Amino acid sequence: MTTASKPLVHTGRRTPRAVTISSWAVPVMVLGQFALLAIVPVAIALVGALRHARDRTVRWAAALLAVTYAIPLVVWLTRPDAAPSLSKDIHPAFVGLIVAASAVLIVAILRDHRR
Repeated sequence: MTTASKPLVHTGRRTPRAVTISSWAVPVMVLGQFALLAIVPVAIALVGALRHARDRTVRWAAALLAVTYAIPLVVWLTRPDAAPSLSKDIHPAFVGLIVAASAVLIVAILRDHRR
C-alpha cells in the first residue's frame, strides 16, 4: 500500500494579520499625537513583512514606511533643542509622508490578499 503525500500548499493569508493591523495603526497613532509609540507598529509591520510576506511590493512598502518614520525620529533624537515629544517636534509634511507610506502599505496588502 502506498500513501500519496499532498503538496504543501499555503492556504492561509499571504501577509500576516499583525502586519495588516500595524499598517492601519501607524497613521492612527501618528495623527492621534502618539508618534513615538508608533515605533511599535512600524517595527511589527517591517519585521513581519520582511520575514513572512511573499509579495515584493508589500516588503518594499513596509521598508518605505520604516524609512519615512525613521527620518523624523532620528532628527528629533539628534537635535539638541528638540521638543519634549516627537509628536510636538515632527513637521506636518513628515506626518503626511508617514500617512501616505502607510496607505501604500495598506493598498499593497489588500492587493496581495486579492490574488
